[in-house]
Amino acid sequence: MVSILHFLGTNCQYDVANVYTSFGIPNTLIWHTEKALPSETKLAVIAGGFSYGDYLRCGAIAAQSNSVKALKRYVDNGGRVLGICNGFQILCESKILPGVLMRNKDLKFISKDATLEVISTDNAMLTHYVKKQKIIIPIAHAEGNYQIDKKGLEELYENNQVLLKYDEELNGSVDKIAGICNREKNVFGLMPHPERAINYKKISKETRDNSKDNVMGAEMLKTLYCDTLVCSNLY
Repeated sequence: MVSILHFLGTNCQYDVANVYTSFGIPNTLIWHTEKALPSETKLAVIAGGFSYGDYLRCGAIAAQSNSVKALKRYVDNGGRVLGICNGFQILCESKILPGVLMRNKDLKFISKDATLEVISTDNAMLTHYVKKQKIIIPIAHAEGNYQIDKKGLEELYENNQVLLKYDEELNGSVDKIAGICNREKNVFGLMPHPERAINYKKISKETRDNSKDNVMGAEMLKTLYCDTLVCSNLY
């Protein structure tokens, strides 16, 4: 089962749920008041959006919720977690992942298809990708500027925790970082939205609408779950 955490202001929980439902993978929504995740949980996802209106700091209020406290216990027991966009911000605010997400360098909201470079495949999320592979995943954020101190950045590289980078400078992130994982490689956070790149319809490659580039998020979401279970008939 995939447990999908959502809060007041979250707006991507149903997109994530629909993706896993289309894969035939059971899933359930977890409200912020819940004090424990279901025992059947094989993957927990913090969906994107604007939890609590992004007041104080993006993800700061959600990080204090009962459901995130339960998530921390789940992580401590080896549970696998994915934070998408605001979910990434929540993971950083709760200190489950290192670093912080700040306002974009130009102080503007960015919504576009972003070309990403795969940096590390030594992890469950990107195991079916290839290093230096270029993939296109949509982004939509005002606070996607990932920052970490020099020592922390060195540690990320030493432990192969940098997963994805933007192919070009977009928001001011140090080293153009778009996604990371923790040292144990069971917690993943990224600003791009893989749940918005899962359409298998083949319409127009010239306009890129529903082209092969628009399925690049599907593999991430599948392998995060299927690495822990034997999954068949998902393709």
